[in-house]
Amino acid sequence: MSLESDASSLRRGRLTYFPVVPGRGEFAAAVRAYILVHRPAIVAVELPASLEPAYRVAIDRLPRISVIVYPHDSNDEEAVFVPVEPADPFTEAVRTALETAAEPLLLEPDDLPRPHLAGRYPDPAAIPHIGLEKYIEAYRVYPQPRDEELERHAAGMAWKLQGCDPEADVLVVVSLNLLHPLLDAMEVPQDPPRFERRDPVLINPHPDCLNEITVEYPYFQERYELYRKEFTEKHLIDRGRCQFDLFRDAGQSYEKNTGDRVAHWQRRLLARYTRNLAAINGQLVADLFDLVLAARSIVDDNYGWEVWETAGRYRWQQAEAELETQNLSGNQVFLNTRRLRLRRRLPRPKQRLRPRGLKERKKETRPGEWAAELDGNSICSYPPEDIVVENYGRFLKQKARSMLSSERSRVEPFSASMLDGIDLRETIRNWHRKKIFVRSVERISGEVGAVVVIFDEDRDRRYEYLTTWLGENQNESDMAFYSTDPFGHMVGPGIGRAEYGGFLMTLPPRRMFDVWGDSDYDFATTKAERLLLAAIDYSVHRNIVYVAAKPPRSMFRSLAARMGRTILYVPVGQLSPAKLKKIRVVHVLDSRARRAEAKEYLW
Repeated sequence: MSLESDASSLRRGRLTYFPVVPGRGEFAAAVRAYILVHRPAIVAVELPASLEPAYRVAIDRLPRISVIVYPHDSNDEEAVFVPVEPADPFTEAVRTALETAAEPLLLEPDDLPRPHLAGRYPDPAAIPHIGLEKYIEAYRVYPQPRDEELERHAAGMAWKLQGCDPEADVLVVVSLNLLHPLLDAMEVPQDPPRFERRDPVLINPHPDCLNEITVEYPYFQERYELYRKEFTEKHLIDRGRCQFDLFRDAGQSYEKNTGDRVAHWQRRLLARYTRNLAAINGQLVADLFDLVLAARSIVDDNYGWEVWETAGRYRWQQAEAELETQNLSGNQVFLNTRRLRLRRRLPRPKQRLRPRGLKERKKETRPGEWAAELDGNSICSYPPEDIVVENYGRFLKQKARSMLSSERSRVEPFSASMLDGIDLRETIRNWHRKKIFVRSVERISGEVGAVVVIFDEDRDRRYEYLTTWLGENQNESDMAFYSTDPFGHMVGPGIGRAEYGGFLMTLPPRRMFDVWGDSDYDFATTKAERLLLAAIDYSVHRNIVYVAAKPPRSMFRSLAARMGRTILYVPVGQLSPAKLKKIRVVHVLDSRARRAEAKEYLW
C-alpha cells in the first residue's frame, strides 16, 4: 500500500496526504503499513484537537474499545459519541504514530458544530483487487459538492497544518471527502479558527452493544487486532473470508443450540443472497445488517440471531472496567439506523401452563425399556406421516412441471393469435412501442412417475439406516430411503424417530425390490445417486423429479435419455425450509400393532 506512484498529486513538499474512508479496516491497514515503512516525523489526523487527551487514554486502552462523549453544542442538550475502535484508520494512524515515536497532530478546529459530510464511498473491499491508488483516483474524478461551512472547516484544519514543524515530514490522514477542500485551503495562509473548548468524557461500552456502535462489526475488529502486526503492503485481512468464517462459526452455535444444521445448499444461497443485497446497496461485500438479514431469510430467525451474536464477539471487551460502563444503542451513535426483528424459537426448560386435565406425555420408567420391546420381525410406517409425504410428493410433481413449462415459454408481439394470453409484464415494459405481447407456453409431454428428494448427500456418513418399504394401497408409493438410525432414538415402545437424508417415491406400489442390495446400482458413488438410478429404473412415466442442492451428473441425464426418461431438477433452495423440516422427520414402528398407540408418543 504505497502512495509513491501518485506522489505528484498527493505529496506537496514535506506534506504527504493519505485520504481514507473513515471506519474501514482496509484503510486502517494501509495507513499502518505506510507509517511503518516511511516513518514520518508527524502524523496529522482529521480529529478534533480538544479530544487529544481523551484519545490518548482511549488508545492506551486498546484493544479494549472506548467511546468518547462530548456535548454537541454549547447548550449541552445533545451529546456526540465517538467510538475509538482498532479498525478505524484515524485511530490506527494515532496508535501507530505513538508506536513509532512520531508526533500525532489532531487537525480539526474546535469550533462547533462540525459540518455534516456526505459518507458515500465506493466499497473499500475493492482495494485488495484494484489497489489503493486506483481507488483514490476513481473517487477524485467526481469531487463532492462544497458549501461555506465545509470550506471554513477545511480552512481551520489548514491553519493547524500550516503551523506545524516546517522541517519535518508530515503524513496527513484525512477523509476522502475533505481532501480537495483541504488541498485548496493549503494554497493560501489561513486565519486561526474560533476556539471553543470541549469537555470530553471517556466511557467503556458494554460488550453487548458493540455490534450497534462500531463501524466494523466486532468479529472483524478482533481479526484485525490479531493480524495488525503482520500487515504489510501485500497483506490485508480478507473481508470475504472473514464473512465465510462468521457464517461457519454461527452455524456451529446454531447446531449446538437448536440441533439443526445449516445445509450446504443453504450456504450457497447465503453467498448468492448477500452478494445481491450488497449490489442493491452499491457495495461489493454485504454489511452486518445484510448478513443477518440473509441468515434469517435463508435459514431461520435462530440462525440470524446466531450470526448477530457471533459477529458481536470481541474477546477483549469486558463489562467491568476502570471507566464507567454503559450499554449504548445504535440510535445514540449513528443517524438513520435500520432495525431488524428476530423471533427466536428455542427449547425452554420451563413448561408453559397447560389446561387442567391434560395428560402427560408417557416416559420410560427405566432407561432402555422401550428398546427392549423391539422384536425385529418387521417394520412399518406411521400413516399420518405417509399422508403428509404423499401430498408433498404430488406438490413436487406439479411444481417441477410448472417450472419446466415456464422455462420453455416464449413471449412474442401479438399478430394473429392470443396464444396462451397477454403477458402484462412484457407489454408494460414495451409500452413505448405501442405493441401488445402474448405468451406461448409449451406443454410438457408425459406425467411424472418418480420423485427423489435429497436433503443431504451424506458425505460424512451420518445416515447409515438404509431400507425399502412397499406401499400398502394403490395410493401409497413404494419408498426407498436412507436416514439416521431410528432405533437409536426411541420415542415410544417399539417406536423410533429418525431424520431422512434422502428418499425415493414411486407409483404404482408393490413393485420395488431392495434398492440398497441391488447390484445393478453398485456403480453409484453416493446414496443419492443410487436412489436416482432406482427412480430411472422404476418410473413408469417419462419424467422424474429430482430435488437436491445440486443437479445430477451429466451421465445420469444421458442414461435417463437412453431409457426414454427425463430428469426434472428442482433446487432444494426454492422450496419452503419450514415444510422441508416437517417432512424430514420419519418414525419407524416395529409392527403394525404399534399404530394404535403411536399417537400417544409422537409429536
